[in-house]
Parts: sequence; C-alpha cells; structure tokens
Amino acid sequence: MEYKILYPEAFPIIECQLRRGERIKAESDAMVAMSATVDVEGKMEGGILKGLMRKVLAGESFFFQELAANRGDGKVLLGHPYPGGIMDVDLDGSYGLVVQKDGFLASTSGVQVDTKLQNLSQGLFSGEGLFVLNITGRGTVFISSYGVIHPINLENGEEFIVDNGHLVAWPDYMEYTIEKASSGWISSCTSGEGLVCRFRGPGVILIQTRNPSSFEGWIRSMIPSK
Repeated sequence: MEYKILYPEAFPIIECQLRRGERIKAESDAMVAMSATVDVEGKMEGGILKGLMRKVLAGESFFFQELAANRGDGKVLLGHPYPGGIMDVDLDGSYGLVVQKDGFLASTSGVQVDTKLQNLSQGLFSGEGLFVLNITGRGTVFISSYGVIHPINLENGEEFIVDNGHLVAWPDYMEYTIEKASSGWISSCTSGEGLVCRFRGPGVILIQTRNPSSFEGWIRSMIPSK
C-alpha cells in the first residue's frame, strides 16, 4: 500500500492507494471518501471480549472499519475529528507502541490493537487512565493527536519530563515515573503543572502540542454560569 499524509500542517488526512485485494484498518468513522472499488465493513477485531475491553476500559470504538479494494485498485481518504496532526509509525515486530486513548487512527494489515493495563500509580496519575492501547505487529500505524505531533528522541540514559496532558505515544520498552513538577507540592500546584511524567531513554516519545484538558477548561470558562 502506498500513502501520503496530505495537509500535514493543518487538518491533515491520509490518502491511501490500495491495490486490488489490499485492505486497511481504521478507527470507526475515519473514512472521509473512497473509490467505488473499495468496500467498507465494521469488524470486531479479537472477538467480543477484546472489543468490549477497548470500548469500556480504553474508551475506544467497539468496531474498527476495514476498507478493502475488492473490485480493483482504489483510493481511500482517512481523517480524525480533532484539530490536530497525524503521524505514521513503522513497526518491525520487535516492540509495541503504547498509545493514549483516541490516539489510534488506522493501520495496515499485520498490526494488532489491544488494551494494556498500566500499574496503579501510572494509571491514576498519568492522565491516561489505567488502560491504554498497546499496538503490536509488523506494519504502519497512523497516530492522531490534538495539535501537531512532536517527536522527542532520547539517547540511552537521557531523561525528559513531559506534561501528562501532552502525551500521545511511546515504545512499550520505555519506563516512566510519575512525579511532582517542582520540588514541593505547593510549588507544583501553583506552577499549573502538578504531576508530570519522567521518561528515561533510549526511545522516542510522541507528544502533542496542545492539551485537550486545558482547551476544555478554556471552553468552560467562556460559558456563562447560572
């Protein structure tokens, strides 16, 4: 499958060129447009139990879209509902990608999307919840975000601190801890940061340039209270 990410700087979409017999998996309602040679069908990957786990535990859709070029070569356009970026990540099967809820957009065949249980402290305080998505296999996965996706490449032993609300995805072999943004609790709270995630390399962290929770708070502040 050949693809391009169009309009990467503002409201991007993925343009996929499917040869006859090729297919791509996408989040529910991701299809923007497609050729008449392409069929779209709802699929419950992994059976009812895994579908329920994605829906109830990780907040994802119960069904995926499967778009297949069954009647000849075709084109598919995919997008997501947020004003944000799309990034492609190639997986070689040697590691998995941990992705925040709503971060998965689409993938080629050979990629599996499952839920992953974080430890208690990470789940309660990272802002991601106890369950996140764990994406494994071989192929290309497309990640979506609120704001542009920015990669941070850490060398072996290098540490970097990320605000909880800006996390998008990271390799499953990277460990991180939850800690105060400042040395004391009062300073952490008054700085507006509170708790943050400390990652240790090697690995690449994907962050988003905007925080959905902050945007939600701004919207609420604009609504007159009774």
